[in-house]
Amino acid sequence: MFSADVAAHRGSDGRLNVKQVGSSAADIEALGAIDLGALGLSREKHHRHLLSDPTMRGFLMSEGNGPIGYAYVASTGHVGPLAVTRPDAMEPAFNAALTVASSVNSRQISAFLPGSCDRALGIAAERGMRITLPMLLVSNREFGDWRCYLPRNPGFM
Repeated sequence: MFSADVAAHRGSDGRLNVKQVGSSAADIEALGAIDLGALGLSREKHHRHLLSDPTMRGFLMSEGNGPIGYAYVASTGHVGPLAVTRPDAMEPAFNAALTVASSVNSRQISAFLPGSCDRALGIAAERGMRITLPMLLVSNREFGDWRCYLPRNPGFM
């Protein structure tokens, strides 16, 4: 897990349109389509659960013609889960999520970053985030594209 003081954050690069999502059929469908591309599976029930949690806010990120990612930001300043449709979308999506997280009045901002997600790791290092809780994920099967996904909590999708 990486964390940083809120003061260490600056605005996103402005490339993405970011809107808060609700539990409408259209929003759930858009979130599910992103999951299928990033993870190869549907997480509709998980989205409905997160969107019903008053301490969480979900955001859909679009660029040009359609959605390229989503992120959840907790009232504690934690970012995740976050998923994007392609690895090069991670940088603007994570920047946008950190910008949203900096507005929640939390003492710090945190995220779980997979080691293979070099774009998110680069942003974390650039913003002065530091590793506070190193972890190792072990799986007996392949699982999605870790360059396109940041979990909310280890062991949970």
